Amino acid sequence: MFGSHQLRIAVSPDGSSFRDALSVDPATGIASQPNLPRFKAYTNYDNYVATDSWTTLGINVADYNDQGCFDAGTNRFVAPVAGTYLFGASLLFKINASSNARMRGRLVLNGSTEIRGSFGEISSAHVSEATALWLQTMVSLDASDTVALQGSFRAFDGYFAADHTTFWGAKIG
Repeated sequence: MFGSHQLRIAVSPDGSSFRDALSVDPATGIASQPNLPRFKAYTNYDNYVATDSWTTLGINVADYNDQGCFDAGTNRFVAPVAGTYLFGASLLFKINASSNARMRGRLVLNGSTEIRGSFGEISSAHVSEATALWLQTMVSLDASDTVALQGSFRAFDGYFAADHTTFWGAKIG
């Protein structure tokens, strides 16, 4: 208990500096994993994407970024440790020239491999700043593996809208 009423499990690589692995709030009984890798980030500008061109989206602002696992400079998540991770994204369409664009999204592993279960497309007519696509999948990662959000359009080009195109993830096992 380390001098408080809060139950906690701490670990140490050297016996003198400790990190909390698990803690339980005595008032609520809610357990926390304070060092669990997790993030949620978004783009703060409209990302233009040409027709039939998979493009890594500029997800450049983190709402939160525990353990610094999301790199806004490269627009990607970097796994700090091996494990099972849950990822998701929301992509919001913004018109360039035609509402007949067909928005697509996917998550890619290490820059090129589409993560199974992460591909999606809206194949009906789009409404600017109202048509959205949501993606979600789980994947087993090794330490230093990267995951990025990519978007594409069929038929016509378009934008992935600022402030509402998001990418998130967390280690779950």
